[in-house]
Amino acid sequence: MGDSFGGSGRSVSRPGDTRSPGANPGRVPGATSPGANALGVPATLRHRTQRPKANDPWSQGSLYTAHNLRPAFSLHYDWTGWPTSGTTLPLQTVAVARETAPLWENDGLHLLKPHATAGKVQILFSVTPQVCPTLFCQRVKGRLQHALRKCGAPVNFSRKVSFRSLGENTSEVVENYIRGQVGKADFADPRFRETMRRFTVVSDDVRLADPSESNSGRYWYNLHLVLVVAERYRFTDPEQLGRFRDAALAMATESGHRMAALSVMPDHVHMALRGSIEQSPEEIALAFQNGLARAAGCRVWQDGYYAGTFSEYDLNVIRRIAGQS
Repeated sequence: MGDSFGGSGRSVSRPGDTRSPGANPGRVPGATSPGANALGVPATLRHRTQRPKANDPWSQGSLYTAHNLRPAFSLHYDWTGWPTSGTTLPLQTVAVARETAPLWENDGLHLLKPHATAGKVQILFSVTPQVCPTLFCQRVKGRLQHALRKCGAPVNFSRKVSFRSLGENTSEVVENYIRGQVGKADFADPRFRETMRRFTVVSDDVRLADPSESNSGRYWYNLHLVLVVAERYRFTDPEQLGRFRDAALAMATESGHRMAALSVMPDHVHMALRGSIEQSPEEIALAFQNGLARAAGCRVWQDGYYAGTFSEYDLNVIRRIAGQS
């Protein structure tokens, strides 16, 4: 999976960085930086990322807003629909789907691979971070159904759909990557490495291979999120790192997500989670950015994030299926 996230090539770790805990033999791991506030945030970072004044939009409760973020993302959604019982799909379903691509593009959905048989249609898209699974399913089903009716081949789709997030990496790869963050980091002091293990959490009871069931169908909505500390400052205070860990876990539960794996590192955070189907990747990332910044007492994250989708199988499976049509 490498040390970069998304297609941007921006690094999420810096092995050998002189600011790494233990890289400088004279530095005591976990020591508070000079001028740090009670939460362990140094004055230099705090001054550059401090809360704005009362007349600033951030004072309304959001330290980060969508309009000024520069995200990196690799998001793929797959929709499967079935005709109602006793009916079949027309032969031109794939062709009609391709003709509908410009309309989906306006919704933030870029058509990649349609595949259809008489009994079901499966369509793969790349999407923008603003698209949540429920909206995605509505747009795909609604526009396809309208287009088929318009071309003289009306189809009534079943209310039940299947949604799956997909990526180049499988769930096993993503979870192992997060689980191994501390092990592959360049910490010179073994004591600090052992301390850092406390801030990696893997929840065996969160089974990402199982769907989230709803009245509208079955959803596999798995997200890999990465937040990076501004200026790549490194937190080394165990209390602050613990606050980030605890806040992330609490936020996931309160927001309807299920955290499968979490790794709080000195200058970035990795999360693998089952997202709430009514929230977009952008909404989820922003919620964690704001909530974890409040845990630090100020804006500590870069104005961006990485969001990627994954599943128990990768995109190549869908490509092979679509290639048979």
